[in-house]
Amino acid sequence: MENALSLTLLLVILELFEAMIQRADTLYGIIERLYGWYQKSIFLLFLVHPTFYFVLFVVVATDVLNFYMIIIIAMKVFDLFYKIELIRAVFVKKQVPVDLAAMLQWRIPSWFFLAGVLLYPPLLYYALV
Repeated sequence: MENALSLTLLLVILELFEAMIQRADTLYGIIERLYGWYQKSIFLLFLVHPTFYFVLFVVVATDVLNFYMIIIIAMKVFDLFYKIELIRAVFVKKQVPVDLAAMLQWRIPSWFFLAGVLLYPPLLYYALV
């Protein structure tokens, strides 16, 4: 129980760090910010997603791979590769469909960046208890 709380608290801290790095006013702003890391190295882009690696560490360290943990990993993988595909479409291929171009300009509310903090830590806690 104590281990679950400490790992969950550490995930909250990492989620806040990740949200701070990715914060922008629009989806285009987020993708543009991540593209800066992508230009330097794709490995740096992966490094600015520490929660993904932390969850993998928790799976290995605790030997827990249940439904909740699989949900977390699947959502993290989908999120990471969705961002990579958006970066490739917008900045590398420069072929953005009209509907996606409109979505990229939508304003993102500031509370949206806390969605990961509200979603992943409870799932991790449920996975560990």
